[in-house]
Amino acid sequence: MNAVNKNKIIRFENPPQVISFAAAVGKKEGEGPFAAYFDCVDTSPSPDGSWENEESSLQRRALHTALKKGGFSPNDIDILYAGDLLNQSMSSTFGLRDFGIPFVGLFGACSTMALSLAMASVAVMSGAANTAAAVTSSHFCTAERQFRTPVDYGGQRTPSAQWTVCGSGAIILSKERKVQQGGRLHIPDVMLGKIVDYGQKDANNMGAAMAPAAADTISHYLRQSKTSPNDYDAIITGDLGCVGSSLLYELMKSDGIDISSVHKDCGMMIFDREKQDVHSGGSGCGCAASMLCGYFLNKMKHGEMKNILFCATGALMSTTSSQQGESIPGICHLVHIQG
Repeated sequence: MNAVNKNKIIRFENPPQVISFAAAVGKKEGEGPFAAYFDCVDTSPSPDGSWENEESSLQRRALHTALKKGGFSPNDIDILYAGDLLNQSMSSTFGLRDFGIPFVGLFGACSTMALSLAMASVAVMSGAANTAAAVTSSHFCTAERQFRTPVDYGGQRTPSAQWTVCGSGAIILSKERKVQQGGRLHIPDVMLGKIVDYGQKDANNMGAAMAPAAADTISHYLRQSKTSPNDYDAIITGDLGCVGSSLLYELMKSDGIDISSVHKDCGMMIFDREKQDVHSGGSGCGCAASMLCGYFLNKMKHGEMKNILFCATGALMSTTSSQQGESIPGICHLVHIQG
């Protein structure tokens, strides 16, 4: 099959506005260096002891808080885009079912915050929705149980392994309502990434699987937009961690681009790697989501940043594909946010 290897920038003539946003995280994340930026820190276990219900609760709290901060009711939201790492996106389904908002379930693995935000932007600017929400989450115990080994097993973790973040982020976009929380934040364009597979098969080295996709999307965007890394306050990846970030720099430099001076990786930021024993850093949908909705958008709201590229990455694997010896394809979606 012949394929055209070209990502295209989707530009919005009237950029959707970021109306409100919120981040909810778990206890470990609340003990990290960015605890002050998160709206909610959940330190209590689920009443029924279910890790999956705990993750669903994070999504509920994030969306409820974003609605409240923006002065919305659920009836004001036309479409809700959400997803997570679990089979059938069960954390999103059970976490958001009581809101009564038309629901589109997405799977982009750890890229889901960028994917849902891009889809919400397209919906708003196409006229399919006046107001749309983007939500995602992850949870350490639910992800470990599904993709690796049961937590109770106590398996040794490799140095390249990452710690799945217990967290959720929610963002509400609109083109009509006067901005309340977000200041002048808006999304002028997005770029959807393509699947990139370098044959990496180690489920304990997700950074290596995702870095090629990040390099592909970022380099395509910079060339098509005719911009350089220094035009941005930050180029943010979701959860490449230490190993993946180093590989990203190598891949970008081989393409003649150096992003090291403006690159920020949420996985390397959200935990204190010296004190919290997370090996290569944080990972999961909730890693990028909680850092974007907790830290970066607040920095933009207060004028400390004005122009960022949010490039969340995902490893498009499943338990079945791993057991069958398949490689781990990567994806990276990009959302351009200005203030």
